[in-house]
Amino acid sequence: MAVPKKRTSRSKKKIRKNVWLNKTNEIALKALSLAKSILTNRSKSFYYGINNELDNNLPKSISNNQE
Repeated sequence: MAVPKKRTSRSKKKIRKNVWLNKTNEIALKALSLAKSILTNRSKSFYYGINNELDNNLPKSISNNQE
C-alpha cells in the first residue's frame, strides 16, 4: 500500500535554496574576476596568439591595450 511522503519544511527548503544560491554567487564572482583580469591584461594564466585578422575586428579600445 502506498504511503504519502512527509512534506519538506520551509526552513529546510530555504537552507537548500541558500546553499544553491551561494554556490552560484561564488562561481559568478570567480568568472567576473577572471574576465576583469583578462580585459586589463593582468592575467598570467592565459597566453594568446594574436592574428592580424582578429586584431582588425576588435574595437580600438581593446586593440590599443594589447600593443
